[in-house]
Amino acid sequence: MRSLNAAGKIYGTSRRMTSTVSTSFTLIPNQKYRRSSRRSKPFCNTVDTDSESLSTLGNFKALPLEIFQMVLKYLSVKDISMLSMVSKAISNRLINYISTSSGNRRLLLQDFHNLEISGMREGSSVLEHYRSLGLLLKRCTLLLPTKERLKYIHKILSEVSCFKLSGCPSPLHCLGLQCYGVFLQTLTAGWDELECHRVFNFLCELSNLPRKVQTVVSSKPGSARKLELRIRLFCRSVLLNHWIHRSDSAFWLTRILKPWPMVNQARLLYIIFGPVSSLNVVPREWLMENNARLLILSGNNICFTFMASKAVNGRAVELAKLVVFLALVCEKDLYCMDWAVKMMQKVCKVFSTPGERNNFLQSVENAFAHMIMDMLQSVMSGDRDEEDSSFLNLFHLVNAQANFHKEILYLTMRSTST
Repeated sequence: MRSLNAAGKIYGTSRRMTSTVSTSFTLIPNQKYRRSSRRSKPFCNTVDTDSESLSTLGNFKALPLEIFQMVLKYLSVKDISMLSMVSKAISNRLINYISTSSGNRRLLLQDFHNLEISGMREGSSVLEHYRSLGLLLKRCTLLLPTKERLKYIHKILSEVSCFKLSGCPSPLHCLGLQCYGVFLQTLTAGWDELECHRVFNFLCELSNLPRKVQTVVSSKPGSARKLELRIRLFCRSVLLNHWIHRSDSAFWLTRILKPWPMVNQARLLYIIFGPVSSLNVVPREWLMENNARLLILSGNNICFTFMASKAVNGRAVELAKLVVFLALVCEKDLYCMDWAVKMMQKVCKVFSTPGERNNFLQSVENAFAHMIMDMLQSVMSGDRDEEDSSFLNLFHLVNAQANFHKEILYLTMRSTST
């Protein structure tokens, strides 16, 4: 009873410590993180025999190691994780048990290709089993630095082939990566940002994820279909899907995307979140109007970054056409037209010379004129569908041009009056 009370006190302290850790991943500390309270000495596979260690075993010190490990067979994984919080000596004995062949066979279930596993305690699923195992190893390795923690856990899990990016022959019908993801989510919950950076780098080193991503983003779509699928499953099942809060998922997604330029980020996002059946098919190019609508919905920062990139790279004509479609979408979807004008004004500041800026503004006016003439020609040809969409598009475009220039006049008059 006294041991259980001690476990409760330690567990409560651990809960309070964990609750103070921020889970929003926004800033990386500049200084090196150091756990002054943790010992860097790794766990060993020998049992502590000094008097201090034996005294913290309580009544368990009367049991030989073999009998102690036999008792563990009657405990659930959750119960074992609670027991690990009683004392360091108990925790070391549990670490030794996990490393044994019998403990390994019991804890590392590997029948990932059956949706239900018979004979599991209380009928819990394999996913819940690995969630409990993550909690057990989180508590057993509590006093270790992150680097030593990860090395030990990798040593325990390294023999599970279905936990590897390319380890399972039938990944679409395997729960291995999902179990690995649940395990890691439980293990790292409450860790600070720098520790999670180390976890991500450790996983990249083990899986060789950056090189595999480089292969798929630099090749033609569909030419490495199997590798695209494995990257998709690994990123989603291991790193993204099991978090409750969006800020946590955003952190891991940022880690995946950050090393790559924008064009490769877009390709990688399509591989991770696009339709599975079409990974080997190049989708048809979007209509310019839909591109403009997506930019508006993405927010000011993304929209400006996208447009500024075109301005910097000398694609003024393409940028001017995009401005026209932004105005058209504002007219059709009843957004404020002054937003489009202010966005164009902001983009104008990106051009390095007045000549480039004037050329861009002239291209905007040319784009309006060419689009109106094209739509007018379509209306006059008589080629109309049931909804008479060609005339309606012309109507919206003329109104968009009028309202767009009206906002420019308002902006100009306000600036001259001040």
